[in-house]
Amino acid sequence: MKGLHLHIDCAASGIAGDMTLGAMIDLGVPVEVIGEALDVVGVGKERLRVRRVVKRGIAAVDVTVDTGEGGGEGLGHEDGHVHEDGHGHGHGHGHGHGDDHHGHGHAHEDGHGHGHGHGDHHHHVHYLDIRRRLGALTGEVRRRALDMFDRVARAEARLHGTTVDDVAFHEVGAIDSFVDIVGTAAALAHLAPASVSCVAVAMGHGTLRCAHGVLPVPAPAALEILRDGGGVMVDGGVARELCTPTGAAILAHAVTDWGPAPAGTPVRVGWGAGDMELADRANVVRLTLSRPLGHPAAASGDGAMWRLEANLDDASPELCAYALDRVLAAGAVDAWWTPVTMKKGRPALVLTALAAAPHRDAVVAVILAETTSIGVRFDAVERRVLDRQLVAVDTPFGPITVKVARDGARVVNAAPEFEDCRRAAERTGAPLKDVYAAAISAWEAVRKLTTSA
Repeated sequence: MKGLHLHIDCAASGIAGDMTLGAMIDLGVPVEVIGEALDVVGVGKERLRVRRVVKRGIAAVDVTVDTGEGGGEGLGHEDGHVHEDGHGHGHGHGHGHGDDHHGHGHAHEDGHGHGHGHGDHHHHVHYLDIRRRLGALTGEVRRRALDMFDRVARAEARLHGTTVDDVAFHEVGAIDSFVDIVGTAAALAHLAPASVSCVAVAMGHGTLRCAHGVLPVPAPAALEILRDGGGVMVDGGVARELCTPTGAAILAHAVTDWGPAPAGTPVRVGWGAGDMELADRANVVRLTLSRPLGHPAAASGDGAMWRLEANLDDASPELCAYALDRVLAAGAVDAWWTPVTMKKGRPALVLTALAAAPHRDAVVAVILAETTSIGVRFDAVERRVLDRQLVAVDTPFGPITVKVARDGARVVNAAPEFEDCRRAAERTGAPLKDVYAAAISAWEAVRKLTTSA
């Protein structure tokens, strides 16, 4: 399943975080992968409720979240507009400045909850605190979760005329959004899709009610997130809110091509359900993993790239770490810091990033916004990347994925995936180096069998 193309179908019934998570599980992402990430951020995997349902003849996975005190820690509340009516895709995600409702229906993560409301007596947590909690995640899961949450927070800050750090989330909505965003980040990291496509997302039309009064559909935060991310929207023909802010953030983060899926062979299909019943269609989102035909340069990473660099002699380590995350989230395929000595003997750092042409300007903009540099230099470079294949091997510590690099038919390198090894080491209590060694040994056994066959 790893390293394939992922296509998201949401032009009929829209998308929300819980629907996406359900489709990921139906696609084959282990619930344990999602649960482990939830435990890391302190939400607790025991909050996750997964069941199979049928929506107008379509079998799908429905995910709900226990927002009561039975599981995990409290968090705080998301900022936004919680509305009580709406598309009902699953659970309420209240991001609401002063919101007094939290839905459990399809609450749209930007705080448009459709379901039972809770009074505004819940605690709130500012986004700065949410970012600290997300910092406990590692690797791709951390990068993806931060990027998706950042998109929601930026939209809320613009809408409410405040700063990103001061955006405040209600507790029930925050728990929902933590589950949806962190869970989806873990699922995407597990799948590691080579590319992601989506033709368009249905937004709906009409109005919605929230603590601030009547607001138009599309939901303001979802619309702002799509605008910021360059997404493509359609109405959908339903007088409901169909796309939630969390759903919009997932699309803005993950989609690399707003268009049809490339020609290829379908490998797996997953359906995720929303709670609300729509009169003329199944309230579902569909994910399809496919193996594109041939090996285009875009898949292997070969071809022209842009190298972007900026020198900094006055940036704090905290700013540097955050800037690197943002550069990667903007579309850079790689980024790194290099220590240098500048004029007058001053120690400094060079931030270097590699990006394909479509992402160059976005990466430049992030470097200028997130660092103290007042300029970025860039030049065209060429690169060659070996063909890569992900192979699952069985070990005494459980299945481990090994990334195999080939030059034509010849295997030139094989390395176990770190996150798989880390999870196995934590689950079994074995030293990480022993898990690595077992994975390599299992791969060598598979390779010998394949060679001799």
